[in-house]
Amino acid sequence: MGKFILVIGPSGSGKGTLIHHARPLFPELVYPKSCTTRAKRAGEKDGEHYYFLELEDFKARVARGEFLEWAEYGGNFYGTLSAEVIPALSEGKLALKELEVQGVRQIREKLPKEQLAVVFINAGSWEEMEARIRARAPMPEDELLKRKLRYEDEMSYMKEADFVIENHLGGVETAKKEFERIIRSLVS
Repeated sequence: MGKFILVIGPSGSGKGTLIHHARPLFPELVYPKSCTTRAKRAGEKDGEHYYFLELEDFKARVARGEFLEWAEYGGNFYGTLSAEVIPALSEGKLALKELEVQGVRQIREKLPKEQLAVVFINAGSWEEMEARIRARAPMPEDELLKRKLRYEDEMSYMKEADFVIENHLGGVETAKKEFERIIRSLVS
């Protein structure tokens, strides 16, 4: 029986960094891509970074029940197609994906608990997170306030995770090792 490893945590906690680190170490895992209605950014290719869909197509797929999870963020829709995950799980493979908390909640309603492993990345206090977010790119204060409110909601989900990785400032190498250990424990 396969397992879907869901990596969650607040924006800027290091989810993407840890998954990027894991990809070459665990090439046998399935890394499902998300669908999105947002415009392609420079250098992005359809089917490589995301599946870029028109809004009408996305909504039609939602109506047909094709998504394992989906949500709207910043006026754009994002989702994970069941076809990207279910066949791999049926073949006994592990799939690994970064998700928002809302996505995990939807997936928990659709897949048995035995097929899920939720890994929460805890990057510390809001002050630490704010410093990371500001270091990545300038952000308007109203957007930062929205991120803070979302951070508080996302942190409340930590207690429901199967694994928690501490990734405080300066601790990314330790977090990478812990992430590897968790994946290895699930592979064997």
